[in-house]
Amino acid sequence: MKKIIEQLQEKMQEGFEKAGFDKKYGMITVSNRPDLCQYQCNGAMAAAKEYKKAPVMIAQEVVSGLTEDEVFETIEAVNPGFINITVSGSFLAEQTDKMKKEERFGIETQEKEKTIVIDYGGPNVAKPLHVGHLRSAVIGESVKRICRFMGNHVIGDVHLGDWGLQIGLIITELKRRQPELPYFDEAFDGDYPDEAPFTISDLEEIYPYASAYSKEHGDYLKEAQEVTAQLQDGRRGYKALWEHILDVSIKDLKKNYDELNVEFDLWKKESDAQPYIPDMVAKLKDEGYAYISEGALVVDVALESDKKEIPPCLIVKSNGATLYATTDLATIVEREKLFHPDQIIYLADKRQTMHFTQVFRVVRKTGIVNPDIELNFIGFGTMNGKDGKPFKTRDGGVLRLQALREEINQEVYNKMMQNRDYSEEEAEKISAKVGLAALKYGDLSNQASKDYIFDIERFSSFEGNTGPYILYTIVRIKSLIAKHRENGGVIEDRPLLPPISKSETDLYLALNKFADAVESAYKELAPHRICQYIYELSEALNHFYHETKILAQEDEERKNSYLQLMDLVQRVLEQSIDLLGFSAPEKM
Repeated sequence: MKKIIEQLQEKMQEGFEKAGFDKKYGMITVSNRPDLCQYQCNGAMAAAKEYKKAPVMIAQEVVSGLTEDEVFETIEAVNPGFINITVSGSFLAEQTDKMKKEERFGIETQEKEKTIVIDYGGPNVAKPLHVGHLRSAVIGESVKRICRFMGNHVIGDVHLGDWGLQIGLIITELKRRQPELPYFDEAFDGDYPDEAPFTISDLEEIYPYASAYSKEHGDYLKEAQEVTAQLQDGRRGYKALWEHILDVSIKDLKKNYDELNVEFDLWKKESDAQPYIPDMVAKLKDEGYAYISEGALVVDVALESDKKEIPPCLIVKSNGATLYATTDLATIVEREKLFHPDQIIYLADKRQTMHFTQVFRVVRKTGIVNPDIELNFIGFGTMNGKDGKPFKTRDGGVLRLQALREEINQEVYNKMMQNRDYSEEEAEKISAKVGLAALKYGDLSNQASKDYIFDIERFSSFEGNTGPYILYTIVRIKSLIAKHRENGGVIEDRPLLPPISKSETDLYLALNKFADAVESAYKELAPHRICQYIYELSEALNHFYHETKILAQEDEERKNSYLQLMDLVQRVLEQSIDLLGFSAPEKM
């Protein structure tokens, strides 16, 4: 389905050609002066230089050949050479009617399906999710859904941190607390217990204790490093404990991600890349890309065009240990072997920009995978408190994600109970949905790379540019249509009628921006584009709702057209919030 702007552009290009000018000047944009017109063409300004003619004269000649076209309500040339366009109501209704009938509301899928791996989430095992994990999960989930909606085969990978000193610290501390466990007896050759000797709560206490203790006791740290090395060398008892740590952690993580409506296709781990490291490192050495510098193995990645220093990428430390860069490179090798991706997208804090610059350059320079794989890094800013500093608990600690969810759900619940008559059970169910929308929309409505202030009171408001406001708009439509049906009414599938008011026209125009919004979000990997769109659409819907008698409309044909329009807005909004990763309740 061709968008309005594409159809206008074709007509404008024909107009330029018909008037004797190059059609390249017939480019259309949405008007930046909606009080004057809906669309505009500034091509005559650019054509003036080539044709040595006053731009307004060129614009007049182009317009003269288009004034009879029924697509235009008005089309006029204005000084110094702009072409202002307002489309006809019949064209607008016809275009929206096409949109109404299409499952994807007019969006064309990609000509060629791509296989895309999205690396997001990135939690470490044995640690609770905290507010620092929010943005990766929320933005990554939305990017995954947008890419999938555009017709691609998309694989979301949580990419767990499970391979390193943190595991060694946990095992070391377990050994001190429960030395009698069979995992620590090297002579034990029986089957280890199926049940883990700890709970997630135990792990969440053990790791921070062991980490802090190791910073003050060198012998303890050295022991943990030795345990880590023995685990990675395959010591049977330590490997069994590591598997218990994974099982207990993943079960808890899945529960927390489910509550965020975040779902991963893969639960791959750093350790999964380990088998690929030896061959990859050998290749880097054999082909002359990697060399020894101060005892460590590195690859130069600086380019002459760099405006700031890009240090070499460290592959293996002087003590033989591998690093995140090593694991990330090996993971790319693994992903090519398993999935043959066309594109890999990473979500991480923007402070990791240098890391991903180095990793991507090693990939490009060394050819360890297909050079056609597109690599993207979405670096996000921090979520800050009202003091402008990273969000913390009242006592200055790191706030758990579950606690943040409970806090915002409670805020929504309190507002609902003040203004509505609900049972406690019903209010709790609704507040969980609305709270998730408040949380996700509050994050996603910001450009990913920017830091933002997390304001629970503002984000949970039912007014303004918030998730609850978007949901309230959807619920308002549901309520209106339900009332119509309760009174015995039906909504017949008939052609939409041309708009007869400014608010109705604005609603038609807002609806028709859906494809542009989603395509921009996909092209830029930017969910905030969809947030901008649904806020504009919700505003247009609510203006129309307040200014129009819908159910009281006496003209049955127009009433039916209004109801079809409302139904379409509801479906478009629901599709949009699904792309953002939340849903609407039946009532609020």
